[in-house]
Amino acid sequence: MVPFEPSALPELLPVFYRRLFPHGAYGRWLGYGGVVKNYFQLREFSFTLRDDVYVRFQSFDNPQELERELQKTNPYKIDIGAVYSHRPSQHSTVHLGAFQPQEKELVFDIDMTDYDDVRTCCSSAEICSKCWTLMTIAVRVIDRALVEDLGVRHRLWVYSGRRGVHCWVCDDAVRRWSPALRAAAVEYLTLVKGGAETVKKVNISEPIHPFIRRSVAVVEKFFEAYALVGQDILGSPESWEKVLALVPEDIRGTLQGEFPRKKDSVQRWELLKGQMERTRRVSGKSGPCYADWEVMLQYCFPRLDINVSKGLGHLLKSPFSVHPKTGRISVPLDLQKLDQFDPFAVPTITSLCHELDTAGDEAEQEDGRETEPKRRARDYKRTSLAPYVRVFEQFVEEMERSRRGERLRRSDLQGDF
Repeated sequence: MVPFEPSALPELLPVFYRRLFPHGAYGRWLGYGGVVKNYFQLREFSFTLRDDVYVRFQSFDNPQELERELQKTNPYKIDIGAVYSHRPSQHSTVHLGAFQPQEKELVFDIDMTDYDDVRTCCSSAEICSKCWTLMTIAVRVIDRALVEDLGVRHRLWVYSGRRGVHCWVCDDAVRRWSPALRAAAVEYLTLVKGGAETVKKVNISEPIHPFIRRSVAVVEKFFEAYALVGQDILGSPESWEKVLALVPEDIRGTLQGEFPRKKDSVQRWELLKGQMERTRRVSGKSGPCYADWEVMLQYCFPRLDINVSKGLGHLLKSPFSVHPKTGRISVPLDLQKLDQFDPFAVPTITSLCHELDTAGDEAEQEDGRETEPKRRARDYKRTSLAPYVRVFEQFVEEMERSRRGERLRRSDLQGDF
């Protein structure tokens, strides 16, 4: 892959917004089929320009105007905000207090830095293929709960371009949720609680909620390969003491004596798990203990930022934004192939522009009769961005099918009267 140089962005971004950005599907997504006549016009966009110049409260008449503005200003980053009561670009002319966010997708922002207390391979902004498994687990756990527990249908999962993932829940009803409802959803999806000073961040008591059981079932599939082999969480006295701090004292002493005799993390975990299962079988007044589940969840369960999800006014980086530090494109995730997703294989703006050059500018050599949109559509199809755009288009098409089905259902119901 061609190395990315941040200094090349001013040259590369105009090519990206003119020839690679999927303007058509993007406009269809945020227009939501014209659910309200001026829905798109009321949406806030914010741009980060060169030298960290940050411009909020941008709004546009239609997707075509947004496309022209992107090609004119070539922002380093695009953020998407709420749909407001008035056009965001005119917010300063609106009577104080009247300008209010009305609707927004329910969003989740999962960032690898929030796992620094439980990953040993990397820290802060760094990621590797070992700890990326945490993001795979997060998507699996949250997506299952959104669909099966909360009845959500339209979810767009997106790689942030550097060290995390975002989720956009786009169902009509969910976009109208109040901050209180959003906070309740995040609370439901949160099991790891407490700051850096809290040693034991997961506490399970009976009766065990089905959400916890199902989440443990997801984590279990990854736990040995990720935590025991990849992170080696029971590999040394120093690391196993952190795990044993989460286990009841009466069991801790036994395990401290037995652990040194075992060969590796996998064997030590089998010992800990066996001990916990035995206590559950013979639990007395104190009730059964689920310390093995608590350890698995503390080390692997998704960590959500409640403020990102709760507030209607919070902005989130747009899909197909370019990450200005890595050059990687913020691409949608294909949930059918999630386990194979490799953040390091995601195309960078440099590699995409190089692919366009290598493919040769066939469109320029044609007789000029083709329309600009057709030429642009073919441009990204000639690059490694194509499969990611297809995932996005399929998501938009599924929403459109669902809307058509809903309209038919309503007209059938009206015809029954």
